[in-house]
Amino acid sequence: MLRATMSESVPTIRYVLDTDTVTHQQLGQPLVVSQLRLVDRSTVATTIITLYEQLRGRLAAINRKQSDAQLQLAFRHLQATQQYYCTARILPFAERAAQIHQRLLAQKLRIGAQDLQIAAIVLAHNAVLVTANHRHFAQVPGLPIEDWTRE
Repeated sequence: MLRATMSESVPTIRYVLDTDTVTHQQLGQPLVVSQLRLVDRSTVATTIITLYEQLRGRLAAINRKQSDAQLQLAFRHLQATQQYYCTARILPFAERAAQIHQRLLAQKLRIGAQDLQIAAIVLAHNAVLVTANHRHFAQVPGLPIEDWTRE
C-alpha cells in the first residue's frame, strides 16, 4: 500500500476566510460565492477563531429572551453553522500562530483580540486573508489581504 506524503495528502492553504467573509459565504453573497468558484476549494480554509466567534454569536442569540419563533430561528442558525463547519477546513491556533501572535501583541496594534489571532494563523500558513475589514487587518505587517465582497 502506497502512502501519500504530507504535502500530497493535505493541500497548501492559499486563502483563509475571516469571520465576515464566512458569514457572506453562508448567506450566499454573490461576489464571495463566485470568487470561491474560481479557486481550488482545497486551498481555502477558515480558522478556529472564526468558528469560536460564530458559535459564540449563535449561543448568545439562543440565550436571549425571545419568542418561540425567534428561538426556533436561532436554533436553525446554530444547526446551519454546525453543518457548515463539518465540511470546512479549519486551521488551529497552534504553536507557530501563537508565537506570531505574541510578536504582534508586542507591536501594540489597534486591532481586536480575535482579529489579531486570525492574522497570526494566516501568517503562520503564509496565506492570504480574505476580508472586507481593511481598517483593522491592514495594520498587520506582512499580512496579504484580498476582499472578495467587491469587484
